[in-house]
Parts: sequence; structure tokens; C-alpha cells
Amino acid sequence: MVGQCAFEKERILLTQVPNDYIRISSGLGEASPVNIVVLPILYEKQVTGVIELASFANFSELHLNFLEKVCETIGIILNSISSNILTQKLLKDSQTLAEELQSRQVELTQSNESLEESQKRLKQQQEELKQSNEELQQLNEELEEKAELLETRHREVENKNQEIEKSRQNLEEKAAQLAQASKYKSEFLANMSHELRTPLNSLLILAKLLSDNPEANLTEKQIEYSRTIHSSGTDLLLLINDILDLAKIESGTLAVDIDQILFVDLYSYFDRNFSQIAKNKNINFTIQIDEKLPPAITTDAKRLQQILNNLLANAFKFTERGGVSLQIGITPENMISFAVSDTGIGIATEKQQIIFEAFQQADGSTSRKYGGTGLGLSISRELAQLLGGKIELTSQAGQGSIFTLYLPYSSSLSSSSSPPPPLPPSPLPTPHSPLQVPQEIPDDREVIQPGEPILLIIEDDDKFARILLEMARQQGFRGIVSLRGKQGLELAQRYQPNAITLDIQMPEMDGWTVLDRLKRDPNTRHIPVHIFSVDDRRQRGLQLGAFAYLQKPISKDALTETLTDIKGFIERKVKNLLVIEDDITQAQSIIELIGEGDVQTYSAGSGQEALSMLQSKQFDCIVLDLGLPDMKGFELIEEIKQNPNLVKIPIIVYTGKDLSRQEETQLRRLAETIIIKDVRSPERLLDETALFLHRVQANLPQPKRQILEDLRQTDPVLAGKKVLIIDDDVRNIFALTSLLESYQIQVLFAENGSDGIEALQANPDINLVLMDVMMPEMDGYETTRRIRQGQQFSSLPIIALTAKAMQGDREKCIEAGASDYITKPVDNEQLLSLLRVWLYR
Repeated sequence: MVGQCAFEKERILLTQVPNDYIRISSGLGEASPVNIVVLPILYEKQVTGVIELASFANFSELHLNFLEKVCETIGIILNSISSNILTQKLLKDSQTLAEELQSRQVELTQSNESLEESQKRLKQQQEELKQSNEELQQLNEELEEKAELLETRHREVENKNQEIEKSRQNLEEKAAQLAQASKYKSEFLANMSHELRTPLNSLLILAKLLSDNPEANLTEKQIEYSRTIHSSGTDLLLLINDILDLAKIESGTLAVDIDQILFVDLYSYFDRNFSQIAKNKNINFTIQIDEKLPPAITTDAKRLQQILNNLLANAFKFTERGGVSLQIGITPENMISFAVSDTGIGIATEKQQIIFEAFQQADGSTSRKYGGTGLGLSISRELAQLLGGKIELTSQAGQGSIFTLYLPYSSSLSSSSSPPPPLPPSPLPTPHSPLQVPQEIPDDREVIQPGEPILLIIEDDDKFARILLEMARQQGFRGIVSLRGKQGLELAQRYQPNAITLDIQMPEMDGWTVLDRLKRDPNTRHIPVHIFSVDDRRQRGLQLGAFAYLQKPISKDALTETLTDIKGFIERKVKNLLVIEDDITQAQSIIELIGEGDVQTYSAGSGQEALSMLQSKQFDCIVLDLGLPDMKGFELIEEIKQNPNLVKIPIIVYTGKDLSRQEETQLRRLAETIIIKDVRSPERLLDETALFLHRVQANLPQPKRQILEDLRQTDPVLAGKKVLIIDDDVRNIFALTSLLESYQIQVLFAENGSDGIEALQANPDINLVLMDVMMPEMDGYETTRRIRQGQQFSSLPIIALTAKAMQGDREKCIEAGASDYITKPVDNEQLLSLLRVWLYR
């Protein structure tokens, strides 16, 4: 009502007021009003307020007229009050302005006085300026004379600048020519590498196939010829690698891999490589290590070995009598010195500089006695500088030579700068001591005692590797850590650990390839491998022979339980095998095939009997026939896999049943291996049980070892697969085809990229492509990109083959769409391992 009254500017009278609308109260009581009136307060027809009054009695007309008059009076009073307030405010503002004006008048007076003083000073300065002008005029005359002299000199400078500019342009042209020549040189070396490696690739593959003599139809002499061809091809490959190394060094693209290498490692390595050479030449060879040295040096181990290999090889080549020695010591400047001395022919003083130049030798004539390319010392000097060191030579003709390599404790490219503390003197290893592998995480490899259980940890996450190492120690293991797959394979070969933990996703060589190489090598096949990875392909790992598979992240309790299982498995020397077969004769033949000694075999004729035995005894592997009298084999496998205590037991399905595609898919989801009974099935059964029971092949009887060796000539993962080779060199196609067909792989080929794409479209069932990178018209990069454009072949494995082997080749291949990468000449075992990894289904 108040708002409505203000809007209409009219009185509002409310009668019959509800009882609960408002209460009028006093100290003695309260009651509801009868009337309410709302009146606008107006001044000159403008609302300045609203009055609302309530009454116990009805308002009379007289009351209302009175109230309207009062409201007019109140409007006048309110307007007067507002005007008075405004007047007071304006008065106050006026007084403030008057005070400011008075203050500014004072300031103006002061400014006038200051201006008068400034005028006096200006007049004085004008007089001084007049005097200065006279002096400046005299100076100007002198400056004009000097300006003329400067002009003359300026013309001379301009002439000289023009000459310098011409020289700069000439230098830029020569620099551009030099850069272009360097580019042509790099391209030439890359292409030369391809042209040399391509025929060398087929030569080495075929020579290796012949020397292996898989069909046993060559004589010993023919095998020896094949080995000689392979050895000569390998020597040629080393020469090509030297030329490439020199090109990479000159172009600044040679990468270094900083790591820690033990001096006892170097001792064993060089003693093993050169002792036999010394015996063959009937000269002495000694290696001496200063006791004051720290235990290790941080540098690129591969390049250090390459330098010392070159120096020692030269020393042996030029020494006919006396001996060769390698002395490793420390200088007063805290540099590590590697001194290679010999009693050979020595080097004349005038020849000591040129021998470090590429393709230069002390005797470079056509009738020289000693062969060689003259690259070794040039590469060694450049590598030494790359590692922050240098090589010095002391020699006299006819009195031998001393080449000394100086390197810092720690390469400038590494994170460590302070030398590690020396260890107490310890006896050096014998020539037959196992070769050490550089370690990055301090582990137990130097304190392992005979008989102690060893756990090899192959894990690229150094934090998780340290956790595993500490927990392994708590379980009584000696731990060895490798942060890379290839290094892990070397450690497995040398230390023969009791168990291995393996990560899948690792750089350079992934875990699948490592697992394949471990399980293909008779010396490491028996070692139980536990996979810890974020990769979720558990069944694949188990089918490839892994002992257990845990997906990251892994809790501490799960790790403890796993390590306890490992220890329990190792301590049980005899493993238990359960054969579930209703045919007694078949069961007995399997028991005889598996044999005794390290395996105790039990048989069950029905599913219920098998379940009862599994509940009462611990088994390490199950061989199961699907045809059982009381339940289907599928039902039995499902029941076993649903039991948390039995789920980890590997199951080998050994059946004569013709499986449908759906049944085979179901079995592959549940079982580790499926073997269909045929002529070769007993051999496969022996091989698979040996894999899952982790039997040491060398400890098996000779007939069973022979069965396994013969079986390795075939490979069920590779057999029957279809591979397309795209290569413009028919020699490579022939060599690779010969290798792959020996493993029952069906091979198709194309001699260029266009034909390769057509062959792929015509044969969509191709399982894998081997792609040469350098081809005419359409190279391997472009061919791979075009193949990947089709949705049908988006996941087809493509392995790139390249003979360029330059830095960045792998990244370019992967970026183009290749699945993996391998360099020519192809290593047969590496290629087959890659094929198994990518052809696995």
C-alpha cells in the first residue's frame, strides 16, 4: 500500500482491518486497529515521503482533512530541512575554496619572487653564454679543420669496409660450399652404407644358414668355408661401421650413452679378447690396474672399449717379439690413464702426427707390410675428445710405442662430477671370471657367494627397481638390477639367476622380446620369469612361458607374496605334474615321456579325481585331455581357473579332439598351450612341460635333449604365417626368403613400394611386412604411410629394414608408421625374435 500510495499520490483508507494484520501494543496491553490510513507527503506535487497511521476508532472526515493538511505542512518542513542542509554544504564548500584560493595566492607570490631571481640568473647566464659563444666560434674553426681530416680518414675506412665485405661474402660462399659438401658427404656415406650393407646382408644371412647346416648335408670343409665367408663379412661390416662412426663424429651426430663401468669389467673384457691373440703370436700380454683407482669410471662404456680395442689391436699387429701391456692408473690431475705399450716397430717422429689423420698410416705405400684402413686412430682420437679426454703418443722407430688415453673420472655429459671413493684392494678376476655388465643401481652382484639365490630385476623404472631390490633382500635373495632389456639378457647369461622379474614397456628392447629371447635360449629357458607391468595382456605372457603376471600398480603385500612364491618354487627341487587322462595307456606314455628325477608325475582318470588331487597337493603344471568320463574338459578348466589357489597353475591341453574355431578361442583364453595329438605332438608336449616346469635342459637325459634340439628347428608361432618382403634388391629377397622358409613361413615379395601395396591388397591375409627403407620411386617411408592410410591395414605389423644406420632413422621409421625397426645386415636371431613378438596371436 505504501508503494501504491506513492505511485498514485492519493490517500488510501483501509477499513475492516483483519485481526492478524497488525497489533498496537503499550505497557498495559495490546489490540488490533480498526482503520489504517496511508497518506502521501507532497511538496510541489512531488512525493517526499509516505505516512501510514492506524487507529482503534474509525477516521472521521475531519481527521482525514486534518491529516492531509498536516502532510502538506510536513512536506514544506522536509523541503526546508533539505534546502538548509544543501545551503550548509554549499557554504562549507565555499569556505574551503576561499582557503584554497588564499593558499594559492601565497604560492603565487612565492613563485613571482622565484621568477625574479631566475630572471637575474638568466641575465647572468646570457652574459656567460655570450662569452662562451666567442670561445665556441674559435673551437668551431678548429673542429672544421679536424672534420676535414676525419672525412679523409672516413673515406679510407669505407674503402677498407668494402674490402672486408667482399672477404665476408667470399667466406660465406665458401662456408655454404663447405656445408653443401658436408651434406653431400653425409648423404654419400649414408647411401654407401646402404649399398654396402645391402649385399652384405644377404651374404651374412646365407653364410649363417650354411654354417648352421640345418639339413646336415654339408661336409666339415664346406661348413668351414661358410664360417670363413661369414667371418669375412663380419670384418667388412666392422669396416663400414668405422667409416660411419667417422662421418657421425665429423657431423656432430654421434650419440654417447653415459654409464658406469667397473675396472674389473675392463680387465676381464680385454683379457678375454686378447689373451688368445697373444698366445697365437707367442708374445706376452699383461693388464695392470693401480690399487689407488676407484672401483669404476663413468663414461660411455662402448666407446671406451672401442678406443682401447683399436689401440690394443694396433699394438698386437705391429709387435712380433716381446709383449703388449695395458696399464690403468690415475694421474696427479685426477685423470684416469689407459696406457697401451708394445715392443713393436715403433713410429718415426715425423710420422707421429699423420697417423691420427683419417686413412693415414705410418707406411702408406703399396708395398707396405701391415694392412689396415688407417681409420682406427683417427676415430679413437675423436672419440677421446668426445668423452672429454685425449690420446698422447710416445714412440721411437724400432723401440715400440706407448699410446696413453686420458679420461676424466666422470664424463661432462653425466650427472656425477666427483670421483667415487676407492675400494680396498681386491684380487683381480681370473681370465675365466664372468664378465661384468655396467650397473646403474648399486646391487649385490659383487658380493654374491656360491649357492645364494639370485633374483635378476629387469625394470626401467629405477624407483620401482630399488623397491624390488630391497624387498628381494628381505626375502634372502641377492639382487641384480638392469634398467634395460638388452643388458638384462647379458646379465641372465652371465649370472644364471634363480628367477627374473621383467617389465614389458621398456626402451630399446621391450619385455616381450626379452621374454622370447630368454625362453628360446636353452641356457635361460628354465629360469622362472615374473612379469610386473602396466600392460594388461596377462594371458599372452603366461602362454609365452612367464611364471606369473602382475599388473601395475602392485601393492606391497602382493609383491611380498610373489617373492615368497618365487622362493618356495626355487627351494622345491622336484616339481609336480598332474596328467588328467582317462586312457591309462596314454597317461602312462606321457609319464614315461616326461621322465623322473626333477619331476614327479601324478595321473587322474576323471575330473573329480583331478579336483580332489589339486586340493590335497601342490602342482606346478597340468596336462589335460578334454575327453573325460564325468565332465567336459572345458568345465574342468573353468572350475580350476575359478579357484584362487589354482588359478596360477599353467594348463597344457593335450587332446585328439578336432576343435572348432569357437572352442579354440575359448581354450586360448583359459589354457597356456593347446597341443593337438599327431605325429610330432609328444615332442611338443615334452617341450611345453619343460618350459612351464622350468626344467634345466642340460640336466635332461641325452635322448630328451636331442628331442628338444630337433624340435627347435620348427616354431609354431612362425609356422604357417604369411610375410610380405618389399625390397628392391633380389639378393636380399632371396636371403630373407631362405631364412623365413626354413621356419615354414610363406613368403611373398615385391621389388618396389607400388607393387608391395598391390600385393598387400591382393593378399589381405598377410600377417607381417618386412619393409626396406631405401627404394627407387617410392621409398619405404612413403610406402608405409600409404599402407597405414587404409583402415584394413592400420594394425598390420610392419618391420622396417634399413642399411643406413644413421642417427634418427628409427624415429623416422616409427613416425612413418612402422611397428619396429632393424638394421642391415640383419641378425638372424634378432629378426626371428621380432617376428615372434609381432606375429603372436
